[in-house]
Parts: sequence; structure tokens; C-alpha cells
Amino acid sequence: MHVSALILIPEAERLEEHTTDSDFERYSTLRSLAAMAPGSPAVLPPVLALLLVVPLVVSTVGKSPTSTVPTIRSQRGKPNTVTSQPLVRALVQSTCNATTYYDLCVAAIVADPSSSTAGLRGLCAIAVSAAAANASAIQAALAKNATMSPGSSGSDSLPGGGVGRAQAQASLMLRSCAGKYGEAREALLDARESVGEEAYDYAFVHVSAAAEYPAVCRTLFRRKRVAYPAELAKREKALEHLCTVAIDIMTLLS
Repeated sequence: MHVSALILIPEAERLEEHTTDSDFERYSTLRSLAAMAPGSPAVLPPVLALLLVVPLVVSTVGKSPTSTVPTIRSQRGKPNTVTSQPLVRALVQSTCNATTYYDLCVAAIVADPSSSTAGLRGLCAIAVSAAAANASAIQAALAKNATMSPGSSGSDSLPGGGVGRAQAQASLMLRSCAGKYGEAREALLDARESVGEEAYDYAFVHVSAAAEYPAVCRTLFRRKRVAYPAELAKREKALEHLCTVAIDIMTLLS
């Protein structure tokens, strides 16, 4: 086979999948000429071969591959995992990237529908509101557990009741902790109002105070020499992290 034909066969096969209906006639001519026997006077001259191949190549230009939705990975200082929110706004991404807890920040902010159009101040208000909601939920859970505690009523709470006295003491501490988380919620609501007024210094003070209230609860358990419930410790840490995220965003506004 003529050398020009040897060149054209693989080139034609490579371009086959990109060939459109409008190119089919040129493509058929190319395959027919490439298959001619050696020595045939009709063997395709190299110059003509190029003239037939070039239009096929040009016809494939501009055809982009199938697009894929980009995913946002955890940023610097964060776990190297793909976030569960693949379509996070650029502003949310950059804002949360400046916080200590990126994944928590994204989850808290995108859970609020208003985050899709909120500016930086709006994102800060959303973060503060998320912390306030968390504190409110913990307060409700603690109050409920204190009420359901066996030592909260009946003869179990009488002096000398042994285990019943310890349970009554735990119930009292749970009620005290519920009160502290209630104070944390109020402080966070005040912080949200300060953010709306662009009084970020006051907002910072309120959020910082809210983050400290759970520590008072832990100290109460320690002083009474009562084991600090693991679930309560987990909730305390969650509120502390949310407060940290809110403070980090406030720093961007200051």
C-alpha cells in the first residue's frame, strides 16, 4: 500500500467517532482512496490527502466534553474530604474557608434557604442563628431529662435515700444546666440583633459569653463530683464549635 494510504487509514479511523453527517461524503472518499492497491494511478497524493483530512479535524474543534458539576473540597487546615454540598456558593465557600470548622460552617449556613442570596453580614447572622437554635434545643432536652429523672419527685429524693439522693442531685444539676443553655440562647439572640445593627464588637461579646455558659455546667458537675454525661459533653462541644464559626465570620466583618 502507498505510504499516503498507510497514513490516512489510522487518521480516518481516529476521526470516525467525531464525523458528522455533513462530513460523511468526504470520509467515504477518504476510506475508498486509502484502500486502493499499490501502484494504482488513483492513489491519493499527499497534498490531496491533507486537504481531505483537515476539514475533518476542523469539524471536531469546539466540541467540548461532557461537563461535570464541580465539587468543593475541604479547604486549608480542614479534613481532605469532599463536602456533601457540591453546589456551595463561592461566597459561602470562601467565608467558611476562613473559619476553624469548614464543614460545620457550610452545613449550618446552607441549611438556611436565605443563604443562597445573603451577603457576608447575612451569612454571619445565619451562623449566629444556627448557634442559638442549637442552644435552644439543648436547653429543651436538658429540661425534659431533668423532669423525667427518677430522683426529681417522690421518696427517692428524701434525705438518706442513697441512690435516690444522687439522682435528685443530678436532676437539679440538669435543670441548672438547662438554665445556662437558656442564657446562651438569649446571648446569641442579642448577638444576632447586634449583627443586624452592624455592631460587631457587641456581637462578639455576646457570642463569646454564649460559648462560656456550657463550661459553667461542666464545672457544676465536677464540683459535685458527679460524672459529666457523655451526651451532654458532645452537645457542649457542638455549641462551642458553632460559636467559634460565628466569631470567625465576625472577624471578616470587623
